[in-house]
Amino acid sequence: MRHAAHECTTYFTLNGKTLNAWDKLSGLYRCKPGGSCTWARVHANFAHHRDGFLRLIGLPEGELTERDAVEGALQGWQAEKLEQAAAERGLVVAAARTFKQWDEHAQGRAVAASPLFSLEKIGEAPPRELPPLSADQTPLQGLRVLELTRIIAGPVAGRALAAYGAEVMLVNSPNLPNVGAIVETSRGKLSALVDLRKPEGKAALQDLVSGAHVFIQGYRPGGIDSLGFAPHDLARLSPGIVYVDLSAYGHDGPWADRRGFDSLVQTATGFNLAEAQAAGAETPRALPMQILDHATGLLMAYAAQCAILRQQREGGSWQVRLSLAHTSAWLRSLGRVPNGLQATKPTGIEDLLEKVDTGFGRLVAVRHAAKFEMTPVMWLRPSMPPGSSPARWPSTYQDLRGS
Repeated sequence: MRHAAHECTTYFTLNGKTLNAWDKLSGLYRCKPGGSCTWARVHANFAHHRDGFLRLIGLPEGELTERDAVEGALQGWQAEKLEQAAAERGLVVAAARTFKQWDEHAQGRAVAASPLFSLEKIGEAPPRELPPLSADQTPLQGLRVLELTRIIAGPVAGRALAAYGAEVMLVNSPNLPNVGAIVETSRGKLSALVDLRKPEGKAALQDLVSGAHVFIQGYRPGGIDSLGFAPHDLARLSPGIVYVDLSAYGHDGPWADRRGFDSLVQTATGFNLAEAQAAGAETPRALPMQILDHATGLLMAYAAQCAILRQQREGGSWQVRLSLAHTSAWLRSLGRVPNGLQATKPTGIEDLLEKVDTGFGRLVAVRHAAKFEMTPVMWLRPSMPPGSSPARWPSTYQDLRGS
């Protein structure tokens, strides 16, 4: 349990240094009194989100605007109105709700009415033959996974599948920024660049899809669909594929098309205020790790394997749907540890770390927590910068190990 908990912190150092994961403007702000919510969380880690938010509240764009200016500007905004105005502009802001407020919210009700994750057959196809395994091979060896994600949950899913032997190719756009955690979450993966705005980029991804067993995507709702890679498009292109679809707030309900990140979903669904209440604090508090991302990522890896099993038994192409908000509801349903904030925090993680040379530099990070008696769980490849691999599958698994 200790090892698994530390794995969910995204702890790592690169060349002996810890990277700062947050922009100075990201975080919680007290808003104008009078609404049902007092606080709002802003996510400004990407420059286009930061600058769009600054335009919305009437402040100068760019790195020179300081936090105290934002605090002053938000005294003129009620939290829920800020949240709504931001969503209408494709920005990422969440009002801090209590658990009760979220339960009564239309999106909270939509989440409560649907399962933690869903498996749906979306096309006909015979069972796909998987490569045979010998006794010393890892369980997912020969399974090809395309991962089109950028933040934490999707990359954790791909990283977990790679740890069990899957051939995972991370596909990034050359036009979009990444987060620093890519250094840690890319372990075990090939890493290619594909520009889907160009015909040759679409053709390259179509070729990759035709050889993939699993396709994972975590872009904004509808984003990848508009480029010709919706679930039913892939079912026609590669019959028998498993399409894993990640969203922030779920695929049904009034917020189905809303963007979001772990920190925002924590805020919107009640966890920040619950943590503050438990601590006797006035200011909302985040959970001690981005557990919605990590738990959802591991659930994505699990659900993908469930769908592969269905495909082997029943045939067909399958769509898997998960969301951070559904994971939030599931974690909440597990209950709370009495006096949890007074629990003794484990000290020292040196015994849990691996030290490897990567394409980014010297990485020190937490090993995968699972242990198998016969087939060691490990990443066979170091993390590499986007574009380090060509956008094509290795001809054999041995090629992957040697590339």
